[in-house]
Amino acid sequence: MKASKPTPGLYIVATPIGNLRDMTFRAVDTLMAAHVIACEDTRVTAKLLSAYEIGTATVAYHEHNAAKMRPVLLDRLRQGEIVALVSDAGTPLISDPGYKLVRAAVDSDIAVTSLPGASAPITALAAAGLPTDRFFFAGFLPSRTAARRRALSLVENVSATLVFFESARRLAASLQDMHAVLGLRQAVVARELTKRFEEFRRGSLDTLADHYAAAGPPKGEIVVLIAPADESAAQPEDLDALLRDALDGMSVRDAAATVSAATGRPRREVYARALELDRTG
Repeated sequence: MKASKPTPGLYIVATPIGNLRDMTFRAVDTLMAAHVIACEDTRVTAKLLSAYEIGTATVAYHEHNAAKMRPVLLDRLRQGEIVALVSDAGTPLISDPGYKLVRAAVDSDIAVTSLPGASAPITALAAAGLPTDRFFFAGFLPSRTAARRRALSLVENVSATLVFFESARRLAASLQDMHAVLGLRQAVVARELTKRFEEFRRGSLDTLADHYAAAGPPKGEIVVLIAPADESAAQPEDLDALLRDALDGMSVRDAAATVSAATGRPRREVYARALELDRTG
């Protein structure tokens, strides 16, 4: 069945996070049909357009020139053109500029269409192994410790998986602050999503903080996910009690698997503690 051609309006087009093969046919068709593509960095978008042999003109639209460029793009939309908005990677408006352009288009009765695709928070959430029924995306945390801890305190009691973007150089410090404010929670650091060296590192916030403090800043773009606040989550003393009960009638391996499943704590961490308890009696 032949796809319908894009009609005049503003199109929010998701682009690949890393792997160019993740581009959808509909996104390619829309970028080809557009009169202009508004992008964060024309040099980054040029690589994508070259890969798909798309010759559409581009203009820069980012937080530093948005106030100047927004009226220009709106004028083109009012004249019946197709304007595509893309970010450097993933879905536009997710910690990227564009919200005010969409709002202005809606206020002007201009059609706005979102073409779904890659989104780093959703990609990370799907594979993290943390609860997905409710999640709270908080974007980037402040760069300074005091402000970062204040921001974390505002979401401390949110009953949902917390999702943040973070820079590699601030990762260890942020994880330390997360542990200080949120306590001993399970977390996941997702790095280089959809790319060759994609990595998911799982563990408690304190363990992850220690790892990255010792290993140094990792390469690539990072998403941090933190398990919801849960009063029933096992604290260290609770974990020992659960393991001792399980070790009464189970092998170390089975006891660790059972307690890991019951508490949501990493099996490797629980197994190591079970071994220690088994040795010491």
